[in-house]
Amino acid sequence: MSRDRIYANNHDDLEAFAFDEAVARVFPDMIKRSVPGYTTIIPMIGVITGEYAQAGSHLYDLGCSLGASLLAMRHGVREPVAQLIGIDNAPAMIKQCQQYVDADPSDVPVKLICGDIAELVIENASVVTLNFTLQFIPAEQRDEIIQRIYNGMRPGGALILSEKICFEQPEQALQENLHWDFKRANGYSEMEISQKRSALENVLIPESATANMNRMKNAGFSQVAQWYQCFNFTSFIAIK
Repeated sequence: MSRDRIYANNHDDLEAFAFDEAVARVFPDMIKRSVPGYTTIIPMIGVITGEYAQAGSHLYDLGCSLGASLLAMRHGVREPVAQLIGIDNAPAMIKQCQQYVDADPSDVPVKLICGDIAELVIENASVVTLNFTLQFIPAEQRDEIIQRIYNGMRPGGALILSEKICFEQPEQALQENLHWDFKRANGYSEMEISQKRSALENVLIPESATANMNRMKNAGFSQVAQWYQCFNFTSFIAIK
């Protein structure tokens, strides 16, 4: 696993964060050292998939990146599903994800798509995962995406939504500081933390836990719960 050193040196002309080939090369290390709770959320996605995947249905990983949550879903399946579909708009991510899928021993069929999740037709779904994806989508498009997921889902299906969230002050400052402490403990320097934060500004737009839960309730989900939180990172489950 290549170590993330993208922001280890000073960038005089700092560009907005993008899921390009440089990020794809170090993404497993980056996500592990940057997102508290990630190593718990991924295997639990597999557990939730095992509980809610329905025979003959489709499973979706929207914003699949290198396929960590996609493969967790693949190994969590207990029913003979029709297909597991992963989509990401970053060619570098899809290319490497395909390599991981090809090397994986599971026989659950997987289809990978390089494209925009806002244009994907979701149908016959029993489990849909958005694992730290919605936060990168323009806020004005989020309601429609969640509604389309609900519309394309079977009764009894589950949506797993993991997001970075924001809070009212003073809790916002408390949670942010704990997150930065987490990154320091994982070896990131003050320069790396500062430059990554600047690169993500206006790219990753978090919302509150309440806003995320209300969006799912308004789409029609009958039950919405926040099943995990570590600092300012959380995961929800919504049942149709």
